[in-house]
Amino acid sequence: MGDTFAYFGLNFFNIAENGFLIGLPALFSIVSPVGGALIFYGLTEGSTTKERYALGWRVALYSGITMLASLLLGAAILSFFGIGVSALRIAGGLLVASAGWQSLNSAQTYEQRALAQPNEKSSKPDHAFFPLTMPLTTGPGTISVCIALSASKGSRVEEIVPYLFGLSLAACIIALMVGICYSSAQRIVAKLGEQRNAVLIRLLAFILLCIGVQILLTGISDFYNTQLHSSVH
Repeated sequence: MGDTFAYFGLNFFNIAENGFLIGLPALFSIVSPVGGALIFYGLTEGSTTKERYALGWRVALYSGITMLASLLLGAAILSFFGIGVSALRIAGGLLVASAGWQSLNSAQTYEQRALAQPNEKSSKPDHAFFPLTMPLTTGPGTISVCIALSASKGSRVEEIVPYLFGLSLAACIIALMVGICYSSAQRIVAKLGEQRNAVLIRLLAFILLCIGVQILLTGISDFYNTQLHSSVH
């Protein structure tokens, strides 16, 4: 009996570790807590340090809830609407690439808005979810990635539970990183300086564009392989 529990425990750990190691870099790349913190700082230019600190952690909470809901309910939504993973990846890739392209061509938009409206407070409760959580932090691209990750969880309960546990742990860590980075945005900006901030924002926007293209190509490849496999049989 002890050996059986040890086996299941080790198997649970291995599958959970696999989900965690897959989910953490994927979510980190798409959420980009450091890059988001720079934009967050621009949008909250008129707020005090205390207000920005509280708002940053509230955004982190909403972001964690959004990612967990997408991970745990995403596959069921796909199944209900009859959407394939390849179609999801293609749509998600287009959304992420579009967001990256827009950010690359308008990296100063948020800063300009903040400077144009220095007295506007972004610490109001309605600003925490929109636009700071959606679409700034965990937008359609993040939701698409979460659903795509959850769709690869396997078919057996002993595979599904640990895999989703690992993904959920990764999502919680990303949300924690969002809270740390956003609440410390003022210090991050002060250390980097204005020129480095502009360069970093554009670099992250280009990386986001590349991620979107890669997701799109993966979706197209999956669709092609699926159709080829179906035609053979």
